[in-house]
Amino acid sequence: MLAAGAAGLTWPAGAAENKLVFTAAGKEFHFDTGALRGTLRGDGRSKGLFPLHDGESGNALGKINGVFSHYRLLDNQARYGTAAWDWVSEAKLLDCGDVEVSWTADKDHPFDMMAVYHWVAPNTLDLFTRLTARKELRGLEIFLASYFEGFPTTSVYAKDPAAGGKPAFLAANKSAATWHMFPRDEEAVKMIQDGRWKRPPHPVEWTIRPVLAAPLAVRRDAVRGMAAVIMARAADCFAVAVPHDEEGHRSVYLSLFGRDFKPGESAEARTRLVIGRGITDEKVMALYDVFRNQQIRT
Repeated sequence: MLAAGAAGLTWPAGAAENKLVFTAAGKEFHFDTGALRGTLRGDGRSKGLFPLHDGESGNALGKINGVFSHYRLLDNQARYGTAAWDWVSEAKLLDCGDVEVSWTADKDHPFDMMAVYHWVAPNTLDLFTRLTARKELRGLEIFLASYFEGFPTTSVYAKDPAAGGKPAFLAANKSAATWHMFPRDEEAVKMIQDGRWKRPPHPVEWTIRPVLAAPLAVRRDAVRGMAAVIMARAADCFAVAVPHDEEGHRSVYLSLFGRDFKPGESAEARTRLVIGRGITDEKVMALYDVFRNQQIRT
């Protein structure tokens, strides 16, 4: 098993033997897995993976605000800072080749946050996020963002009302909404609509779409024959959000946690990114089954 330092995580063995590791370069962490190459924490900033390139073609796959970056920090009372992007953080390379990032509670952020980036396979990255509250918090949310270059079409795995609630990959068409939010359940809708998204900067009016069948989204690029798949454990994610396909952000967002915390209480969320070729919808479901059934000790 692989240990992930202070996070206390263990993943199935294999990454170290396959050289699926980050390498430190000043404040940045570089990677070249063969399938993907680029930088984590470019210029030392907490903006996830950017640049991100396809190892085969060299084509850019990510945009400037990064892939798997912790963005808005929200609860039912406040927006904590503008984004985790601007919250002072520290990062270190662990002995196993993972990167651990930590944010410490301050006057603007009443909780600690920690994240570990871990390569599972040449085209697969896991992100583990842990929160520890320093005061009582209600409905605390970490809005995890990913911005892609290319990948113009999006679908989210939800219960299709037109098929009697049967799970299906539903498109994010402009005719349905500009900003699409697929909630886990009615309690999630209440959180989404509790006023948190009216707070500046850049308030968003989300259109509530059908209920999730699983927190699972796919962005596709037919020209390049590629797909970017983003997933979370059902208990860790209360909504998946995307813009319509013609909107320029080319983004996918996961609403993580969405739960109450007592002072000193901690919780963890695990998410996964897979980018590759020939990933059919059936393959997406197989990838998700592996992810959700994988036991990671904390």
